[in-house]
Amino acid sequence: MRCVTGRWRDLLLPLGMLTLAACASQSVETARSSDASPDVAADMRMSAPPASTPQPPAAPARDAVGFQRWVADFRRRAAARGVSAGTLDEAFDGAEFVPRIVELDRRQPEFSRAIWDYLDSAVSDARIRQGREQLATYSAEAREAENRYGVPATIIGAIWGVESNYGRNFGNYETIDALATLGYDGRRTGFAEEQLYAALEILANGDIDRERMRGSWAGAMGHTQFIPTSFLAYAVDEDGDGRRDIWGSIADVMGSTANYLQKNGWQRGQTWGREVVLPPNFDYGQAELDTRRSTAQWQAVGVRAVDSRGLPSFTAAAIIAPAGAHGPAFMVGPNFRTILRYNNATSYALAVGLLSDRLAGAPGVYGDWPRTLASLSRTEIKDMQRLLNKLGYGTGTPDGIIGPNTRAGLRAFQRSQGLTADGYPTHELLRRIRSAAG
Repeated sequence: MRCVTGRWRDLLLPLGMLTLAACASQSVETARSSDASPDVAADMRMSAPPASTPQPPAAPARDAVGFQRWVADFRRRAAARGVSAGTLDEAFDGAEFVPRIVELDRRQPEFSRAIWDYLDSAVSDARIRQGREQLATYSAEAREAENRYGVPATIIGAIWGVESNYGRNFGNYETIDALATLGYDGRRTGFAEEQLYAALEILANGDIDRERMRGSWAGAMGHTQFIPTSFLAYAVDEDGDGRRDIWGSIADVMGSTANYLQKNGWQRGQTWGREVVLPPNFDYGQAELDTRRSTAQWQAVGVRAVDSRGLPSFTAAAIIAPAGAHGPAFMVGPNFRTILRYNNATSYALAVGLLSDRLAGAPGVYGDWPRTLASLSRTEIKDMQRLLNKLGYGTGTPDGIIGPNTRAGLRAFQRSQGLTADGYPTHELLRRIRSAAG
């Protein structure tokens, strides 16, 4: 669920851990902070405004009567903006408040899920097999999208698989009801109203009717989970039937997804990245997405290919190590950053890249993940941040999210202890920090 401003994921991810909430599209809602990074942030293509945005006071009890009053007021404002009476009748006659959506929106998961557990699911053998079957079934549509937009069919297929399990799970909430509920609830009114206006435009254009405009609780729609504003900006009528149908036309799904990536900087003929081997003395302070060097420069400090495919030729590549020194590392280039525009979470982009490789017949990850390491809870991460601040290793306001500032603080503490300074949070490291802080 992320979208040029909008898809929400129920993910809070420290760079190697994430929290998945129950959402039809596995969408990501993140709480951003001054420490936020693509590792922890909600994807801004289809997600809601960050939770760090000042929020209104706690709303009074919500009910169907209050909801209908809100809808009536929104209808008046939409009519003043020129939305036709027919479109408003189609959208809001019979609109319903959905309490479950409020519950999902306000959920704050406490425990995180390790990135290797997420990848086990996102890049499972079943998903690889199903993806190859789908790409074979829709080979003509995939080939057309690849030729037109320069995005490999396997990348399109990987996004399709991660977003909705190839259409098996793109959500069954009526988009108008979902967005109206979020607008009425008040916590995300600005986002919800912006998306509602876009949804009304979609209805007015005749791309889809209200009944079939369905998706996640957060407003992300169709096979590859576009929020309405992203739909208006990037959806295409690839099959030429006069409608942009990301619910029922696989040609439109593939074309729209590829168009989104192409418009956001996809570089034709270039890979997303590749697993690498880091030298024993590697400075993990350089393993950040905003630290970019050419492939030759990374090679000069000892970064090596993991297999016979060699290293991709990048002019501006970053190294990421989602489990710090405990697990595999990857060199990622501009197309990885474009996938982040689709969903601004490192774990998501890595899942798409790895699944795409597997769909193309490439091997899986060579390095071993540290599966015996237990994830820290959000409360434990907040405690870690608080104690690091106390010790003078500034991490910003404790928020339970591991981003660049917290990793920098952890690395500084690790160096003071003679440890490998990879910035990866573990229970043993938390124990040391607690001991040092007294």
